[in-house]
Amino acid sequence: MIVAIDGPAGSGKSTVARALAARLGFRYLDTGAMYRCVALAAIERWGAEGVAGRLAPPLDGAEIADLAAGLQIELDEGSVKLNGQAVERQIRTPEVSEAASAVAAVADVRSALVAMQRALVADGDWVAEGRDVGTVVAPDADLKVFLVADPAERARRRAAELGADARTVLAEQAIRDARDSEREHSPLVAAPDAVTIDTTGLTIEQVVEQIAGLACDRAGAGGGDSGP
Repeated sequence: MIVAIDGPAGSGKSTVARALAARLGFRYLDTGAMYRCVALAAIERWGAEGVAGRLAPPLDGAEIADLAAGLQIELDEGSVKLNGQAVERQIRTPEVSEAASAVAAVADVRSALVAMQRALVADGDWVAEGRDVGTVVAPDADLKVFLVADPAERARRRAAELGADARTVLAEQAIRDARDSEREHSPLVAAPDAVTIDTTGLTIEQVVEQIAGLACDRAGAGGGDSGP
């Protein structure tokens, strides 16, 4: 069984997906961590300004796509390794977060990572989260959930997580939301058959409980063995 959870930054999808996977006994896939790994590798090679330059015409990310294709990215129970090195902390910095959103708009980068992601979820039970899991990575997922939240609430959560100013995060969030939703390849949109859940004012436990109930219903309707 595959549970796909998508949504914008700050909607709670990473925390919810990780807790849901533990609740259901499923494996957890953080697709966003893979784009962050590409961004980190690119920054380490060219610097933040060099990455920005390679994303602009006439290069349009070609060198970054070549870099992505050669990376070894390992995700295992919350551990993230890039070319054999643990990078969970490094990929969560604001600089890498910003670069990851830009890198994710490169079609060839997405193609390389989506192929890896599809191979991962081909077997077993998964909770996979990101921005295009239900629409591109696993369009046949048994359950698709799209998490949303009030923009101010999302910014407050991100600011608390990063130790940053909420107003600054809100402004940067608006730019990132526009880039994610308006990009040509795999834009951030809810799948037509996704269940939308507004997490504003809800605890993680409440959101996990809702999705676990939906997963149980889908597993029962499908007659499979997977479920809470």
